[in-house]
Amino acid sequence: MIRLVGHSPNRFIKFLHGCGLALTTRLSLPLRFVEENHDVNAMDRLLKTVKDIMISQWHGQTLLIIGEYQTILLLYESVTHLLVSIMPIRKPGLWSEALLNTSNALGQTTETSLTNQDPLVPRHMYDSYTELILPFGSSARRKEEYINASGGIRMGKLMEHLDSLAGSISYKHMLGPGVQTLGRIQEHGFYIVTASVDRLDMLTPLDPSKDLRLSGQVIHTGRSSMEVAVKMETIGSGQPDYETVLLGRFSMVCRDANTHKARPVNPLIISTPEERSLFAMGEHTKKRRQSGALRSLSRVPPNWAEAKALHDFYLQYGQSDAEEPGESDTTGEKVWMGDTRIGNCMIMFPQERNVHQKVFGGYLMRLAYELGVASAILLTRGPVRFLSLDGISFTQPVPIGSILRLRSMILHTSTPSQSEFPQLVHVGVKANVVDVMTGSEQTTNDFRFTWCKDEGEGIPRKVVPKTYTEAMLWLEGRRALELGEEIRGLRQK
Repeated sequence: MIRLVGHSPNRFIKFLHGCGLALTTRLSLPLRFVEENHDVNAMDRLLKTVKDIMISQWHGQTLLIIGEYQTILLLYESVTHLLVSIMPIRKPGLWSEALLNTSNALGQTTETSLTNQDPLVPRHMYDSYTELILPFGSSARRKEEYINASGGIRMGKLMEHLDSLAGSISYKHMLGPGVQTLGRIQEHGFYIVTASVDRLDMLTPLDPSKDLRLSGQVIHTGRSSMEVAVKMETIGSGQPDYETVLLGRFSMVCRDANTHKARPVNPLIISTPEERSLFAMGEHTKKRRQSGALRSLSRVPPNWAEAKALHDFYLQYGQSDAEEPGESDTTGEKVWMGDTRIGNCMIMFPQERNVHQKVFGGYLMRLAYELGVASAILLTRGPVRFLSLDGISFTQPVPIGSILRLRSMILHTSTPSQSEFPQLVHVGVKANVVDVMTGSEQTTNDFRFTWCKDEGEGIPRKVVPKTYTEAMLWLEGRRALELGEEIRGLRQK
């Protein structure tokens, strides 16, 4: 359900031209590259414009940072509700109470009382706007909690915040902008989980000497799903303008607290041309994600160009079985894909739970990121810089107390002749829950990341698949690196 409020067509057309939304250039590129870059560039401009329009309607704003970094409030004299409050969505109450409630609920009926649900009140996009400020530039103590060995910021911890932010935004959309605390999900009758992360693209290197603002809002709603756009900006240091560092898109779904089936979400009110464009982007992203799943190499064979690229690579690197892995030839060092696999195994403790008593998705993102970056460092034999999260699927929740096994493997690499960087590395990380009774494993998450070695000369190490399964993973990595290169190249132009 969408309710459109009148707008000016001339203003809309002028805005589209101002944002560069016309797709009249670079038509020779594959359509998916043009569409993806169009979304990255336009979404950045649209989010800025929507926020400017939103702020222009409010007066007497005061920014208060309360406590640590858990709560940020913007108070406006002209409104009676809190506009941007981070809603805690982790560890509500004691774990002992959660265990007791679970035990008591075993004998209770799980019928859904749809008649008792509150009416689905339409929301504005700005109702869900939420932001979090991390004062890296203005607080040495805060920066110390996030700093890595080379003096940069731990990106895995920022991903943890982004997932928490997306959840807070989604709950605010459902419960209303004035709600400050979530409470128990049984009181509301629903909970929200991350279904997937479409992309997180670094648009510029992260400057650890500046404060960082994480923000976002719901830009599209389906029947039981929400598309959430998030961004990171550097602020402060006397700069009048904010620089966008990262843009990303989360897909969130709403579930009934009793039946765990899909539950309807509040529809969006579309009141400006800019919001209409953002809504269309969210709809397009959702459809592209669905069509991309149908084109997955686990469903359909590679196209002719991909088959030829794989065969050419095989002729150059895959035939000399006599050559031991790790030996060098005239084209660089060959590394078998299977030999790049590393992993770890751990117990999931209740300190990392979310509001519905499962392992928090952002924590899993951090674990996967840190294992993946270790793989990239081992391959490149030096520090690397994060470029993009190319996709995450959340297929099953991870229970508290379960044993989680993470495995990381390099899926594709590129060299200076194929990239602007000395070397690009695409890494896949798979998370499995282990059944301790049978030893069987069930995949819960699949993560894809891209890093680059942007200092010094790249080591021409080629990751070579041995099996057909590895060959398909190699092609998926190739697709991801091509898409990322086009996004960065078109954006720079």
